[in-house]
Amino acid sequence: MLEFIRNHKRLTQIILLVFIIPSFIFVGVEGYKRLGDGDAVAKVDGKSITQQEWDSAQREQAERLRQRAAAQGQPFDSKWIESPRFKWTVLQNLVTRKVLLATLNKENLTVPEQIVLQKIREIPGLIGEDGRLNEARYKEALAAQGLNPDMHFALMRQDLAMQQIAAPVEFSSFEPKEVVSRIWNLFEQEREVQRRVFDAAAYRGKVKVTEDELTAFYKAHEAQFTIPEHADVELVVLDMPAVEKNVKITDADLQSYYAQNKERFSVPEERRAQHILIAAPKTASDSEKADARKKAEDLLAQLKADPSRFAELAKANSQDPGSAQKGGDLGYFTRGKMVKPFNDAVFGMKKGDISDLVQTDFGYHIITVTDIKPAVAKPLAQVKDGVMQELKRQLTGKKFAEMSETFSNTVYEKPDSLKPVAEALKLTVHTFPNLARDPAIASRQNPMLANEKLLQAIFSDDAVKGKHNTEAVEVAPQVLVAARIVKHYPAELTPFEKVKSVLTEQVTGEKAMVLAREAGEAELARLKDGGAPSGFSPAIMVSRQKISMAGRADMAPIMKADVTKLPAYVGVDVAPNGYVIYRITKVVKPEKTDKNLREVMSRQMTNVMAQQELAAYLEYLRQQAKVEILVKNPDGETAEAAAGTDR
Repeated sequence: MLEFIRNHKRLTQIILLVFIIPSFIFVGVEGYKRLGDGDAVAKVDGKSITQQEWDSAQREQAERLRQRAAAQGQPFDSKWIESPRFKWTVLQNLVTRKVLLATLNKENLTVPEQIVLQKIREIPGLIGEDGRLNEARYKEALAAQGLNPDMHFALMRQDLAMQQIAAPVEFSSFEPKEVVSRIWNLFEQEREVQRRVFDAAAYRGKVKVTEDELTAFYKAHEAQFTIPEHADVELVVLDMPAVEKNVKITDADLQSYYAQNKERFSVPEERRAQHILIAAPKTASDSEKADARKKAEDLLAQLKADPSRFAELAKANSQDPGSAQKGGDLGYFTRGKMVKPFNDAVFGMKKGDISDLVQTDFGYHIITVTDIKPAVAKPLAQVKDGVMQELKRQLTGKKFAEMSETFSNTVYEKPDSLKPVAEALKLTVHTFPNLARDPAIASRQNPMLANEKLLQAIFSDDAVKGKHNTEAVEVAPQVLVAARIVKHYPAELTPFEKVKSVLTEQVTGEKAMVLAREAGEAELARLKDGGAPSGFSPAIMVSRQKISMAGRADMAPIMKADVTKLPAYVGVDVAPNGYVIYRITKVVKPEKTDKNLREVMSRQMTNVMAQQELAAYLEYLRQQAKVEILVKNPDGETAEAAAGTDR
């Protein structure tokens, strides 16, 4: 059985972002470490989610997205991770995870140890040339994320257990064939249409604009003609690339770090073992377990009397289908590869020893260790690059903490200039003229500048009136910015006379659009009353796949039009360009079915239904868990109203 589990990957692999981190997009690693209590941002079953947990989850998810972008060779969207919507999404996911954990506790759900171990052994990128988990690479990847094997095991087990809650709902959905068939027919259906356009531009000559109309439009749209508040700004940035320039690693540093962590860069000890399994699963009755134990004890007595018969007795009696015919041989494996009782027994024995009975969830085992390969340290020359990267990452993290403190203190203690902090930390003072207070405009200069907290600091009274440095603002994980206004420009309404020509153009366009719409609607009413059609383009066939002359936005009204009586007419307002009437003269149902496309559609519909059912189920669990969200959503509504949760 153990051999069978080791050699057959029957479970769905968890796709990982950085080798080993499970799908904890709901919470960062710090959540596992039990962050200290702080201001609660949400509660699940009366248990608080703190601001610290939320902040940590945002940093972890941002770093995960950054690493994914780097791995895919794509630019990283720092604007997104600073958006209120991103933060809100992280909080909702964090709440969902807490709800699932509460459900696990109520239902006493767990995952067997051997399943968790199997999932760990299936992690992509960590399998060695021999087809087995590379222990050194595994520990190195864990260390890079601030984890050890025990912590990772607990997180993985928790994650797999939560999947047990969602999977039955998500994977039980299906769409009836009749529903798929009807939707497919609508998807493939073609309609013959003609088009008549009432172009707004053609009505501009009929428009007269008065001074009063221009003045009224100007007053009603003052925001459109107001130059937003902006400023000429200086800023300095402290980030990891800047810190790395101050980190120097000598050969002595490498040698010392390698010596202190030699076991991490070693080939771990391997042992080869044979075993005889007499099956007695957890679901077996007491009498079945007693019979299995009695049989195992009889075999153990025979082996104690004659150890040389181990392979013979294994072939004849072992109930592990993967190893029985090999005399019980399991090959070489490292510590932690087998379930805990089995693992503890093997690595507590000497070569040639025969164990007493070892009980696992599979039954009773008799084990003998046939060979031991001691751990072998890899020479520094062989692992130098990995040691260098790991040491540099650690030293850079420590250096960032030191420099960030200096950064924050200096911009505060010497508020009249950014030069002192730039000189102290060897940073560059950047200049951004005409930086807008509006994040959407600021982002065009640099996505980093769209950070709402940074803009609030830059345009605060102290910074504007006192020309003082802002505080150090974290605009992204491990990216600090301090800024200073050189010159401030308040918001200013452009005088009427300067924009009069623009006003005239806009008012003329709007009035022309009204005339085009009125003409189109009048013609549509006449046609629906049975009037003779005129001015239409030649007929063409369109469908949801064939957009052609009908724009994508126009397809919805065309395909929704009632075609029980032909010709059918539908009008579409295409402001500011005009008005369009479509004349539908024929409906053609699909003659042939593309089985592949239909199968794809069926799967897509099933997936959509599954996601909807899962979302509904998770919402039900949230209600049962009495979720309270104590912060506002990005739209400024109360969080409970937006999320649909109960207090």
